[in-house]
Amino acid sequence: MKSRLAILLWAVDPAVPHLCPTPFFHAAAAAAMDVEVEIHFAGRSVLLLVEGTAAGLYGGGDRALSVYEHMRQATRLGARLYACSDALDAHSVDRGHLIPELSGIAGAAAFTGRVLDREWETLVF
Repeated sequence: MKSRLAILLWAVDPAVPHLCPTPFFHAAAAAAMDVEVEIHFAGRSVLLLVEGTAAGLYGGGDRALSVYEHMRQATRLGARLYACSDALDAHSVDRGHLIPELSGIAGAAAFTGRVLDREWETLVF
C-alpha cells in the first residue's frame, strides 16, 4: 500500500463552488490514514488560496462548512498545500495575500515528479 498521495487541482474553480470541497475530503481522509498528502493548486484553483476567497464559498446549500474550512481540516490532519507559480502569475495573485496554510510554491515539474515516482499515488480534480 502506498503511503504518499499528491492531488492536483486543475478543474477546481471558485466559480463552481459545489466542486471545490471534494478534493479536500479525499485529502483529509488520506491524511487521517497516515498518508503523506500534497495538494497542488493549478489554473484557477490558485484563487482558492487568496485570503477570503474560499471562506466565502460553500459546496452545498446547507452552508455548514465553507470551502476554506474543508481546506483547513485537510491541513490540520497534515496535508500540505502548494501553489503553481505560473498560475499565480497568470491570475495576477498577490503573494502577500495568500492563506497561512499554504506550504509553498511548486509548479508542474514538482507534480510531474510525483506522478513519475513509484512511491506516490496521484489524483486529479
